[in-house]
Amino acid sequence: MDSIRTVLSAIKGLLDWLPEPVVGAIILALAVLIAFSLHKVVRKLIRRLLAERYPFAFSIFSQMRGVTQLALLILAIFIALPVAPIGSDIAEWVAKLMLIALIGLIGWAATTALSIAADLYLLRFRLDVADNLLARKHVTQVRVLLRTADVLVILVAVGAALMTFDAVRQYGVSLFASAGVAGIVAGLAARPVLSNLIAGVQIAMTQPIRIDDAVIVENESGTIEEITSTYIVVRLWDWRRMIVPLSYFIEKPFQNWTRENSSLLGTVFLYLDYRAPVGVIRDKLQEFVKASKDWDGQVVSLQVTDAKEATIELRCLMSARSAGQAFDLRCEVREKLVDFLQKHHPEALPRQRSEVAVSDVPAGKTATAKRKLVHDAASGS
Repeated sequence: MDSIRTVLSAIKGLLDWLPEPVVGAIILALAVLIAFSLHKVVRKLIRRLLAERYPFAFSIFSQMRGVTQLALLILAIFIALPVAPIGSDIAEWVAKLMLIALIGLIGWAATTALSIAADLYLLRFRLDVADNLLARKHVTQVRVLLRTADVLVILVAVGAALMTFDAVRQYGVSLFASAGVAGIVAGLAARPVLSNLIAGVQIAMTQPIRIDDAVIVENESGTIEEITSTYIVVRLWDWRRMIVPLSYFIEKPFQNWTRENSSLLGTVFLYLDYRAPVGVIRDKLQEFVKASKDWDGQVVSLQVTDAKEATIELRCLMSARSAGQAFDLRCEVREKLVDFLQKHHPEALPRQRSEVAVSDVPAGKTATAKRKLVHDAASGS
């Protein structure tokens, strides 16, 4: 620090023939240039030392690049400010500006450190595996709490920066001291922000939803794609995005298909004629499901769940590792079963039967009516 100040003092002596404001501006500009140059040299040196041997440590340093650059800039101006021949008023404003920059630097460093700590913590969890319930739990908690902490840090930093101005400080004190209409209006205006902030903390701790959960919201099925500090992005089945406030998942009911685990049961209903060979269909169901890449090897069954006037209801159950695989498995099994019945057991397809009273048909047309009745029964009309 003393050596830098000595160099700047020497430069000041060489520029005595210029007006003092110009010399002051040159001194401050040189201080900024020295700060940027020093940061660039140090960064190249650290790259040589860490990039190949310690890539993880170098990635952390790279994320702090902006913070360290701003810190050197503030330090250089604080060193150069006593040397620069500028007026006391301008020096006071520059010092106040540097104080605000220092507050911003502390907030920026805090949010960056929180982000790095969150990334380090989440390195042990993977979302691209079949059983990712624990990973989704921790990812949701960390991301929601990180965004909440970022909002709090930003609010504190902005408040601290504003309190450096006397007028704002006096206004803030008078506002907090009074309990009038202004305070009530401010509270009502901040209610949506505060409710979403509190809802974010509740979601992070109780976890009614997690990243990549399969949910049904407002009669739309999708998966939780992103959880921010104020809203949640639900990726719908047709790639649309539904934006839902955080408070929605605290105040209103919704369906979460992967609350306990990511596996799901898929259901296929078939409505067939009473002549349908249930045993054969059950065997074919097991054959189709076991041959599918979407089956998780746990559940496959077929039951006759209802019998109506003209048809019986067959419920096919099959399990899959995720909601998307369960949907694909259901579609695949439904298509193969319908194709199998059409080719090998057409008599199992549903038919509409009717009765004709032969006594109501004229005598000369009885044989024709009987043949028509048989034809209509055979054709399903």
